[in-house]
Amino acid sequence: MPAAPPVAVSGLVLAAGAGRRFGGPKALARTPAGTPWVALTVRALIEGGCRDVTVALGAGVDEAAALVPAEASIVRVEDWKSGMAASLRAGLAALSSGSALAAVVVPVDTPELVPAAVARVARRAAPDALAQAAYDGAPGHPVLLGRAHWAAVSSAARGDVGARPYLIAQGTTLVECADLWSGADRDVR
Repeated sequence: MPAAPPVAVSGLVLAAGAGRRFGGPKALARTPAGTPWVALTVRALIEGGCRDVTVALGAGVDEAAALVPAEASIVRVEDWKSGMAASLRAGLAALSSGSALAAVVVPVDTPELVPAAVARVARRAAPDALAQAAYDGAPGHPVLLGRAHWAAVSSAARGDVGARPYLIAQGTTLVECADLWSGADRDVR
């Protein structure tokens, strides 16, 4: 198991969207063997050092909630139709009631995410930290948001644009992870 991050880190899975290009909510997606993507993502976050995980659900919420492992909590994103930013805002709001000093954020469409990538990014955790996995220099997931940035990220996120503009403006630290996995997300079936 990877070394724990130096401060309390929570995981956040963004899984509220309708998955229009995908053909349905990605929160309901499964591997060919039948394992829910959401379960794989939660497991990677926990094994990567997150002490708790929250899953943001919207489209297909009742069916998707049944796929979320018991060790994770669920936040219902009421305005999920307004775009991915709603998931990010709802998830960070839910985490703000806890004591985590940073959050590792991943979309549910990264079922091949490995715990080692989570741990590598999470090791940068601090209340004022911003770090993002990179794959051969290209930014990807997971993303680490220190607690001091949660309100600003939530304010900046709009529609289908999440934290990326904020991360760029703040000069986020890129953490190379191409040696661990591809970093690929799944936009189509």
